[in-house]
Amino acid sequence: MALLAFAGVAALLTLVPGPDSLLVLRTTIAQGRRAALVAALGVQAGCLWWGAAAGLGLTAVLAASHTLYAVLRWVGAAYLLYLGVRLLLRREAAGETTVPSGRNRFLTGLLTNALNPKVGVFYLSLLPQFVPPGAPMLPWSLLLAGVHVTEGVLWCALLAVLADRLGPLLRRPRVGHVLDRVAGTAFLGFALRLALRP
Repeated sequence: MALLAFAGVAALLTLVPGPDSLLVLRTTIAQGRRAALVAALGVQAGCLWWGAAAGLGLTAVLAASHTLYAVLRWVGAAYLLYLGVRLLLRREAAGETTVPSGRNRFLTGLLTNALNPKVGVFYLSLLPQFVPPGAPMLPWSLLLAGVHVTEGVLWCALLAVLADRLGPLLRRPRVGHVLDRVAGTAFLGFALRLALRP
């Protein structure tokens, strides 16, 4: 029952638009479905990292230390700001630039999630509620994070397929420039929200 209840909560959270979904959509438009799935795997690796950190009690340290939380929050905001500014300053439209390596795509996805302390605090507050009394924390945290990751991969795959089907339209130079501006502005918004909200 705990797994089913968590799966329902995690599914709702997965569907909420955020930097992860935007990254997958933008990567699909610029580089194709396969590239987006690599970025999505990086995003989900970030979830596993936070799940392991919650199981080991590291997220409790993060929540207790205002300085550590603030540093990670500012680093995460700076990274999202970097992604946004890079898109706003691009002169080429989506699909016209050199395709980055798979490792770079994976790393972009990983950093988008791993540098967001709110994900860590979220895991700290949510995961223990679904761990059965007396059960070992680390294995259960990883199991629950695995459920969330599975749902995240499925959702990202669906986004990538839908965006890829619209690819011919979305990759037109004029449309691509508009999408870069919209995505860049959205990343700036995510960065400001992360930086300004405690």
